[in-house]
This record gives sequence, C-alpha cells and structure tokens, in this order.
Amino acid sequence: MDPRLTVNSSYTVNDIHPCYEIDQKSYVLTRKTTIMCVLLNVFLGLLAVVTTCGNLLVIISIIYFKQLHTSTNYLILSLAVADLLVGVLDFPLGMAFTVTSCWYHEDLFCKVRSIFDVALCQASIFHLCCVSVDRYYAVCHPLLYKSKINDRVIGIMVFVSWGIPALIGISTINAGFNKTNCDEGCLLDALLSTTVGSIFLFYIPVILMLSIYLKIFFIAKRQANSIQETICQSTKSRITVSKMERKATKTLAIVLGVFLLCWTPFFLCIIFQPLTYDVTPISVVEIFNCLAMVNSMLNPFIYAFFYSQFRSAFRVLISVKIFQGDFSNIQLL
Repeated sequence: MDPRLTVNSSYTVNDIHPCYEIDQKSYVLTRKTTIMCVLLNVFLGLLAVVTTCGNLLVIISIIYFKQLHTSTNYLILSLAVADLLVGVLDFPLGMAFTVTSCWYHEDLFCKVRSIFDVALCQASIFHLCCVSVDRYYAVCHPLLYKSKINDRVIGIMVFVSWGIPALIGISTINAGFNKTNCDEGCLLDALLSTTVGSIFLFYIPVILMLSIYLKIFFIAKRQANSIQETICQSTKSRITVSKMERKATKTLAIVLGVFLLCWTPFFLCIIFQPLTYDVTPISVVEIFNCLAMVNSMLNPFIYAFFYSQFRSAFRVLISVKIFQGDFSNIQLL
C-alpha cells in the first residue's frame, strides 16, 4: 500500500528519512548511517522480534492445545500466520527499503515489499470479516452455528482470505499503480487507484464488520436481559455458553478496534496524499506505515489480556512444561 509521490525539491534531507539523503539534482536517495538511523533500525528489529514471538505463541497454542481447536480459533490461527509474516518479512524489508526510498526508485525489493504490504493488509481485513461472520452465527443464531460454520466453510474462508489478497497484491504491481515518477499526467491515475482501492478494499469491509458487530452487540444485550429474567436450573449450561460467546465476541471486537486505530490513519493518508503531497510531511507517512505494521504485534497481547484460555496456554508454553509431558488435553481456564 505504498503511495507514489512527485519529488518535491523543497524537501530537506531531514524531510526524507533519517537513513537516506537526497541528491537535489538527480533526486536519487543514497544510504547513510546516523545515530537516529541506527536507533530506528534497532526499534524496528525489536518490533519484528516481539511480533514474531507473540504470534508464534498464538499459532503453537491453537495447534497444540485441543481445547483451542474451534472454528473461531482456526480463523485466528490463520490471522496469526499473516501477522507472523509481517514480523518475518515486512519489518525486515521496512528496515532495508522504507516507504520513502521506494517513492524515488522502484527495484525488485520495492516491488516485493509492496506485494507483501498489500497482500498481508488485505489478508488481515478478510480474516476479520470472516471472524465477524463466525461470531454473528455463534451469538445470533447458536442453533444454526454448527451447520452453517463447519470445517468446509472454515476452509473456504481461509482460502478466500489468502487467495484474493495475494491476487490483489500481484495485480496491483502488474497494473502499474506503483510508479517510480509521477508527473501531473498521472495524478488522476494515482488519485483513482488509491481512493477507489481504499474504498473497496478497506472502508467497505470495515463498514460491514462494524455493522455486524453492532448487530451482535444489540442481540447479545437482549440475550443478557433475557438470561437475567431466567431462573430455571436447567438453563445454567446455556447461560454459561452464552457468557463465553459474548466474551469471545468482545475480545474479537477489541481486535477489530485496534486494527482500525492502527490502519485508518494510513488509509486516510494515502487517499488524500495525491492532493496534498506537498503538504503532508514524509515523516508522517512513515509513522503511519509503522503504526499499521504494529497492529500485527498487538493482537497476541490482546488475546493474552482478554482471553483467559489463551492466557493459560501462553503460561504453559512459556514455562516450557510441554517438554516435560503431554499437556495437550489439559483444561485451560
């Protein structure tokens, strides 16, 4: 999701990037080493390590512990794989080739970085859409849940959540949306590609997810009121299940909220960037791009903080107890 800009000769070295300097005649970026550059790379490196380790915990937990073998968690597992790839690929590529450097020249690594940026971003959005549908049936239509959300449906969701983003990432590069130099003639193309692409690939899915979660909220609230009025002993098990479903939905809604906080500034930026390219500081775009990638690091912490089963699984994994025996069937509280 790298926007392309016309090089503005009024930018100073500090406006470009702490790790690059620009030749004012040829507008070619050259790599430099400064204390700020070293600190920035160390910071990105730490983010990469935390993102990778956190999502590995989620992946191993879901695969190892049988109690976590649920349809929702399989979608979370696939989402964690996408987040893991951000830590393994996007952060290291960001350290070597920033958004800024790829504005001024576009080689193979910049194309690869753009493909991963677009594909992994869309994979996260598609996974969250699928999770919202899963939660809708679990809370709003519990009797139909197992028939509607079965293993085959989950497999289709995972395939679509990876297949379509991969095609979008590759086609975006092949369609020529990412151009090295953009003069006045391609301003309209840049505006159309970024605006239309953002609307269909980000804003519409997000609006759909928000609508689904809003409906879930009202139905869950109505169920809670109904449960409070129910005092029959036979309904205790259903009450427990309903509470668990609402808690899981709340956790996943928080995941969606964090996603919006991290990604919305970047998508707003690339929509208005073609019109305000001489106003928006490049450093701001770099910060928004980094904030978007930080979302992949935050999701495992959300699971650990709000979801007791994941919290228990993480404690077992971190304590290395799984090497002392078979804990796959233990009850996660």
